Amino acid sequence: MEILTLQPNKEDAGARVDAWLAANLEDLTRSAAARLLEEGRITCAGKALAKNYKLAGDETLEVCLPDPEPVDVAPQDIPLDVVYEDDDVIVVNKPKGLVVHPAPGHPDGTLVNALLYHCGSSLSGIGGELRPGIVHRIDRDTSGLIIAAKNDFAHQRLAAQLQDHTLARVYECIVVGNLREDSGTVDAPIGRHPTDRKRMAVVSGGRSAVTHWTVLARFPGFTHVQCRLETGRTHQIRVHMAHIGHPILGDTVYGAKKPVPGLRGQCLHAVGLRFLHPRTGEVVELRCGLPEEFQAQLQKLSNRR
Repeated sequence: MEILTLQPNKEDAGARVDAWLAANLEDLTRSAAARLLEEGRITCAGKALAKNYKLAGDETLEVCLPDPEPVDVAPQDIPLDVVYEDDDVIVVNKPKGLVVHPAPGHPDGTLVNALLYHCGSSLSGIGGELRPGIVHRIDRDTSGLIIAAKNDFAHQRLAAQLQDHTLARVYECIVVGNLREDSGTVDAPIGRHPTDRKRMAVVSGGRSAVTHWTVLARFPGFTHVQCRLETGRTHQIRVHMAHIGHPILGDTVYGAKKPVPGLRGQCLHAVGLRFLHPRTGEVVELRCGLPEEFQAQLQKLSNRR
């Protein structure tokens, strides 16, 4: 059992507690928050809160999360494109379509299943039974570099680097429209969408989210962009680029609903990863090329010039 202590801000006053919790706790849906409320697991000053409780903005909440149900995540022989590996960490170039860890609708066939097969018992346990070794995530239809820890020592130090931003992640994407400036920063809080729990959105009271972007190339009606994450919220780049009016090409969740011919999912790829090795402290900087379908889209746009 895990107990979280949360402190809403004055700006959160009036928000329903279930909606606020879903926006501020990653992987907690509004329906799951409602169940916790019904079970009396969310309290303020020792008193269980009602499902329709609205925040005052100055209270302290305690959320009692139940222990996860035991699961059996089996190793599976799924090919991995390993970019870097030693006794502490492994970095993989994840293809599109591969889910990072088991979840409802994806009980197996994930990166975690593949890592368990490849690494055996050499994965950290901090992420729990469903996410052994997983330090950060990449969306199913986003490709590119992702790091996993082989032991708790490495996991703790890499997680700390995520917090202090010494673990740097660089992405490239193609966005719809032409950005006016050559570079910029989107600093806008992200939380669960107020009406669609499967989507994220820029919302008041969401978790701090910062994305730095730089234009790499311009095409008629589209822009090739590099994005550097300062934070790592769910769907962060996709939400932020859509928020400034330039959704990612092929993103049918935050952009146009019609798929792009020859492109599976969004045109977004994690090209770079930089971190301090958890044991030696030395800088490790890795890059991987753009996938073929990303390059094909760039060629198509270049031919239109």
